[in-house]
Formats: sequence, structure tokens, C-alpha cells
Amino acid sequence: MPPRRGPDTRPPAGPSTRINDAIRVERIRLIDEGGENRGEMRTEEALDIAIGLNLDLVEVAPEGRPPVCRIMDYGKWRYEQEQKAKQARKHQSTITIKEIKFRPKIDPHDYETKKGHVLRFLKNKDKVKVTIMFRGRELMHPERGEAILLQLAEEVQDLATIESRPNLDGRNMIMMLAPVKDLPQKKEKAVAKPVAAEPVEAGAIPAVAPAETS
Repeated sequence: MPPRRGPDTRPPAGPSTRINDAIRVERIRLIDEGGENRGEMRTEEALDIAIGLNLDLVEVAPEGRPPVCRIMDYGKWRYEQEQKAKQARKHQSTITIKEIKFRPKIDPHDYETKKGHVLRFLKNKDKVKVTIMFRGRELMHPERGEAILLQLAEEVQDLATIESRPNLDGRNMIMMLAPVKDLPQKKEKAVAKPVAAEPVEAGAIPAVAPAETS
């Protein structure tokens, strides 16, 4: 029987993962290091095979009858899984929702200021909840609020799409803008400039190049 290895310096197994001597069942179904099903065998025998290859016996399906174990380099596998999870978290975009409030009778200066905030949020890839707040008799003309929202959406269309159209909710009209996905910049096609023809005097016959003679 191959000698047992020294102290285990691998990262600890997850709470539901049993490896090597922690696998207490008498028999298991073995998947070898090449992915081949070796069938049922005694756990001790499977562990000896793993040790002989300087690998680990890892329980991958404890609910099996018998449990399924696989021979692998557990430390390497665990590291690769952690790196994949890290990369997934790195590329996962967290979208927050910002809110900008308008009045239906907003003056041009305030409108431009608030539009600037909307543009800044969209450039940061945040969604923007745009709210028109009506007071008193202003609710008699909801179309004024809708016109402001649609004007804003048109002016920021290079950075945003309308996720939800203007909708009246109580005394507020709400529109949701979502940042557009990054699109590759279109390459400008080179257009050949036409060569200007030399002016021909009225009545003159254009000169024709003489044909080459052999």
C-alpha cells in the first residue's frame, strides 16, 4: 500500500464537501482522474488509487446510492472555482436607480440643470427615475408633464432608452430611463472625392488621347 501523505496543507473543504479520510461510507462509485466511471468499489480502495496518483478523493454526489466520488487535485480545483467566482463578481454590473424630480412649470434654467444630472447618472450606467410632481389644478393638464418627460427622453436618447413610458401614479407622473449598452463606434467610410473635370469652352471638342500603335 502506498504511504500516506504528510500534513494536509490544502485549503479547507466547503461545509458540504468531504474529501479523502473524511469520506466515512464503506463503498462509493468512483470517477477517475480522466472522467471515466470505474464503478462501485470500497472507499479505502478508491482512496489508495487517489493517493497513488498524488491526488484527492472528493465526494461530488453524496446523495447517490452509493455516493459518487471523483479523483482530482482538490486544491487546484478549489482555486479555479474561487477565481471563476471572483471574475464573475468583477464583471457583474451593479445598477442603481437615481431619481430626478421636475415640476410641470419648470423654468428653462432649472430644466437644463436637472437634465445635466440625468446625463451624469446615465454616463455612470445608473437608471434614472424621472418624476413630474403635480400640485392642485396642475393635474387637470397631465399632458404638460408628459411633454416634458418625452422631450427629456429625446434629448438624452444617445445615452438612454425608455424602460417605462410616462405613467400617472397619483399626483406624480413617472418615467424610467435605462442606460444604453456600450456600442462599438462606427468607422467612417472613406468616400472617394470626385475629380473635378476641366472646363470645356463652348463649341470646343474635348481632346482625345491618341491610340497607341503597335
